Amino acid sequence: MLYVFLCCLIVLNLLLFVLMGLDKHAARRGARRVSETALLALAVLGGSVGGMLGMILFRHKTRKPAFRIGLPLILICQLLLAAYLLRI
Repeated sequence: MLYVFLCCLIVLNLLLFVLMGLDKHAARRGARRVSETALLALAVLGGSVGGMLGMILFRHKTRKPAFRIGLPLILICQLLLAAYLLRI
């Protein structure tokens, strides 16, 4: 069960990281974008590390408060929840 959960987390993080890069590319070209709601939803579902890495490496969404403040807060909440559930 834990193995499946960890695999899902890895997939979510990779997906959000790739979507951040694709959205940055689309923003430069003026093409259709990935919605902020979708990006934040993936972060809440467990992809916050991938979102943070994508934000930093692609320099994308760094001016938006929902991402600049929201992604770190989501990550902190997820770490606190994991610590509670694992009783660290």
